[in-house]
Amino acid sequence: MTTTAIAVETQPQIARRLFTVAEYMAMGEAGILHEDERIELLGGEIIKMAAIGNRHLFCTDALTMLLTPALVGRAVVRVRGSIQLDDYSAPAPDVVILRPRPGYYAESAMPADVLLLIEVADSSLEYDYGPKSRFYAAAGIPEMWIANLRTGEVEARTNPEGLLYTDIRTVPAGGSISPQAFPDVALDLGQFMPPVVR
Repeated sequence: MTTTAIAVETQPQIARRLFTVAEYMAMGEAGILHEDERIELLGGEIIKMAAIGNRHLFCTDALTMLLTPALVGRAVVRVRGSIQLDDYSAPAPDVVILRPRPGYYAESAMPADVLLLIEVADSSLEYDYGPKSRFYAAAGIPEMWIANLRTGEVEARTNPEGLLYTDIRTVPAGGSISPQAFPDVALDLGQFMPPVVR
């Protein structure tokens, strides 16, 4: 081990350099961040996400195929695109339903634009249930779904207050779920959740 490495390791406090969304986007445009890397900015830190497996892909694709025709003219369905929560966070949920408005080509989608966001979770389950959910609640995202590939259930979180969602409802495998903004759009979990692997 080098002397420099030892000196760094023995520091009682190591200051972290947090990145703003503007800096993060500039790094992407400059080619510093690779397009094929699954990364996102959360709380100023660049987080490397796990690779997406086939079950995750199936769930995301199926949700996109179900939601897009049902919401034509009523909402924008965005897949793996970022939303800007604040100056230091720009996560990229698996699926987001946005209010239709002109200008998304010129500026980021913000929390006020989001009607629902969906995270498909397997290896990222603890991260989605914990830190990510807290960031979404703090930003005032009105509804978050976590599609739990381990159990075949979907957890719907609504009514954000502070860092928490005060209403949490678990829809079991075989059930159906609707976005609170579009109660007429009912999705059967069997249409987008792959069978649970035991």
